Amino acid sequence: MGWLSKGLGRKFSTKVTLKRWCWRVGGRKASPVEDVQDEKERIARQLALSLFLVFSLSFSLFNEIPALGQHSSQGGDHEQTTSLMPGHAHPPMPGQWEGSPEGIAYSEFNHALAGVGVIMVGLSELRSGLGITALAWSRFLLPIGMLASGAYLMIWSDHEAWPIGSMSLAETLSGDDPEPLQHKIFAVLLLGVGMIELLVRLGRIPQRGWNVSLPGFAILGGFLLFMHQHGPHPAAHQIMIYHTIMGMLAITAGSCRLVDEYAEVRKGQKANREGRSNLKVLWAILVTLIGVQLLFYSES
Repeated sequence: MGWLSKGLGRKFSTKVTLKRWCWRVGGRKASPVEDVQDEKERIARQLALSLFLVFSLSFSLFNEIPALGQHSSQGGDHEQTTSLMPGHAHPPMPGQWEGSPEGIAYSEFNHALAGVGVIMVGLSELRSGLGITALAWSRFLLPIGMLASGAYLMIWSDHEAWPIGSMSLAETLSGDDPEPLQHKIFAVLLLGVGMIELLVRLGRIPQRGWNVSLPGFAILGGFLLFMHQHGPHPAAHQIMIYHTIMGMLAITAGSCRLVDEYAEVRKGQKANREGRSNLKVLWAILVTLIGVQLLFYSES
């Protein structure tokens, strides 16, 4: 009977090992260490998929815009649409603000000013991502920067639009000139998300549920940048390249932050925006890169 008991013992051990392997494949973890490792691998797969989709969509849009411009030029306004394409830049019409030396200087100043603020925000978010407890007050730079940028964009985004230009509020929001309307939409989003972030970081509203507003804004803003145009402009193609790169960075940054927030919720933990996280560090680096690009933005 000894051989029978040994055989049954080996059979039982094999069944247990096979069952544990099936649990691993089916999602049941054998130990806390394996649980953490599997969670990291799952997040990495989701992030890789997000980055692949971001870059695929970005380059598709980047390649389609010139083709759409060439197609629409057959409709009649050849002068305006060809100016959006490489090698077809035209000087601005007499009295035209867009593309004039004054208009270029005004736009470049606004972008550079925004770049300084975005860099400061990115560095403050980097402190949080690295888990540094010093300079805790800097966590308010992001909501304050968003609120200040939204207010500035609402008023001074366009020289000819409401409230400082000749266009009325109705004309600005009509969409006949899409650039001012897009700037006002950005301003509203900045003000709304900035207020939410301020209330979250003050502890006035819970993080869970509201913590998707910031990455959602980054992703939505990135897609809006793909459609953002500066009208007939001598450097229209160069501006399009700037917007495409910024859009890619924004969507990638938002995806990193969204995956990080999602992972914390899936683990059943309270969102901790001051804890160390590689995805938060990547988010902060990408935000800083957007600020650097805004700082050196050029239309000349």
